[in-house]
Amino acid sequence: MAYSKDLHTVAQGSSHWEEKILPLRQQATIVNRWLRERLENLLPQLMQREGFDMWVVACREYNEDPVFLSLVPEPTMAARRLSILVFCLQPDGTLLRYVIARSGIGGDLYQVKWEEGVDQWLILRQLVEEYNPSKIGIGFSHTFAFGDGLSSALYQQMQEGLGEYSSRLQGAERLAVAWLETRTDNELAAYEGIVAMAHGVIAEAFSNRVVHPGVTTNTDVVWWIRQRFADLGLRSWFQPSISVQRQGGLPSSPGQPRSETIIMPGDILHCDVGFVYLRLCTDTQQNAYVLKRGECEPPKGLQDALKAGNQLQDIVAQDMEAGGTGNEILARSRAKAIAAGLVPSVYNHPIGYHGHGAGPTIGLYDQQDGVPGRGDYELHDGTCHALELNVRFPVPEWDNQEVTMALEQTIAVKDGRFWFLDGRQVKLHLI
Repeated sequence: MAYSKDLHTVAQGSSHWEEKILPLRQQATIVNRWLRERLENLLPQLMQREGFDMWVVACREYNEDPVFLSLVPEPTMAARRLSILVFCLQPDGTLLRYVIARSGIGGDLYQVKWEEGVDQWLILRQLVEEYNPSKIGIGFSHTFAFGDGLSSALYQQMQEGLGEYSSRLQGAERLAVAWLETRTDNELAAYEGIVAMAHGVIAEAFSNRVVHPGVTTNTDVVWWIRQRFADLGLRSWFQPSISVQRQGGLPSSPGQPRSETIIMPGDILHCDVGFVYLRLCTDTQQNAYVLKRGECEPPKGLQDALKAGNQLQDIVAQDMEAGGTGNEILARSRAKAIAAGLVPSVYNHPIGYHGHGAGPTIGLYDQQDGVPGRGDYELHDGTCHALELNVRFPVPEWDNQEVTMALEQTIAVKDGRFWFLDGRQVKLHLI
């Protein structure tokens, strides 16, 4: 797979990234515009591809199906009592959309089917009788949580309500995953600027503005990032983390428990941060070096460690061909990386409406020989992935002490090409 353009640049983000963050009402307008486009143009294609002529998403308040909120417009924040979405694919390829619920959670994107005092499952049965679908998709899956959103109780009620039609119910895990993983052209275009926001916050956090060596702790930086997101109106989807590696000690690597540590000159700092904006998630890992007195750049061994991490990024990204499964991509990439003399660990995951998103898993940190089930799903075109990995690298200036250079950068895969959204880190941040 080829690069769509040369993006071998330090991922710092635009200096004006903060000005792009819209007020909530304008964000809702964008989200709903995208949703209409997805429902009208994308979902019919995906239902045809996966062989469903009806899809039913049913859930209750506080126990929402993982796909539910991605299917309803802003400002919907939860299901209401029992909420049932029904999608009916017509022979001409158009899609009819219904919501069976008392409250108008579907806005003008859905036709409301509701009769006071009439059981909702009876209304669903009436729709099934009217459209006579041969294959009805429901949220049932042993492999993907994204396709397993129908509770056991609701499944029983649905079967009872549909009677003989319940024999047409089939798990729609692939449809749910396809809906969540596929990015439209508008979403892809916007994603670049969203990732720039993440890079901008990291650049601030890994600077003298935030870090005062000898005073600031890694936990201080964690909460600075979390507060910065909150002040910007960006919702963190996980608690940020900052780890410290130090010559002669603190060999902690990313992913291990992080005790509170005072940051000192000569330290390597690693961050893992993510937020949600316009329903799209970011997940980014970068690294910084705290200069010692008299230094103007990091030791060459640390710079080479980052280059090794970039080399592994190239290997994995170039192997991410549409059609290949996550396990196939993992095996090829690891073999190439080891042949190139690297000590690799690859744990790449899709990203989109969820941080650890729908799509093929390409390794887990503790499963480098493949991931049964989720790793057997194939990579599709028009998707985004958090390219997450690390290399272990000996640093001569540290008496060949091994450091872990962990990186995570969102990439897009489209039309046989890939690119790093808003570039990637090729130089350590300097403090």
